[in-house]
Amino acid sequence: MRLLDLFCGAGGAAMGYSRAGFDEIVGVDNRPMPRYPFTFVQADALEYVAEHGKEFDAIHASPPCQAYSVLRRANTEADYPDLIEPTRRTLEAVGTPWVIENVPGAPLRFTVVLCGSMFQLGSGARQLRRHRLFETSVLILQPACLHRGEAIGGYGGGPVSRYTFENGAKRDYYHRRGGYQGRVDEKIEAMAITWMNAVELSQAIPPAYTEFIGRQLIGVLTQGDHAPPS
Repeated sequence: MRLLDLFCGAGGAAMGYSRAGFDEIVGVDNRPMPRYPFTFVQADALEYVAEHGKEFDAIHASPPCQAYSVLRRANTEADYPDLIEPTRRTLEAVGTPWVIENVPGAPLRFTVVLCGSMFQLGSGARQLRRHRLFETSVLILQPACLHRGEAIGGYGGGPVSRYTFENGAKRDYYHRRGGYQGRVDEKIEAMAITWMNAVELSQAIPPAYTEFIGRQLIGVLTQGDHAPPS
């Protein structure tokens, strides 16, 4: 099966889909991604999918999340692109089964929420609790969070011991206090990603998330029932 990975970054999502069983993955981003682990095309993601989307069995899209991040709520002067609705419209027009991923607070529908605690991700005794939303055109089930003990954040730079959520915020969208920031080696362990640099890690999706989504997606594709959730 072939999967198209839009706004692909350095390939955290792609690796999960590969482990789930997708045979061929093509990533598209408007910036160079020299460490992307599969076939990479530098192009505008929405233009590419409009032209080539029907050539794939499924499509994953991770539009830029800054418009919905904690930082955006703290910095109302910032002007970030809001690409979720254009992405959804384009994917619906293509008609190939799709997944859109983004951060808590993003305007997604029919969402599955995944967290590192569901997949025993972390470093040492600290859990990775990187919540991400997934909107899908097919029915996908989700497990429950299993939060316990201390968290490891892994967002951006700053002192290793700093407690933070994404983009330096001290609390997340739900007003919870953040976790231990972590050294680069601890972030690599927590994310189960070995091929990215520190900046790429801070923006990545753990492969465990999309492996979980991908296994269910392949099951739906194999059965041939692509009806959207209701």
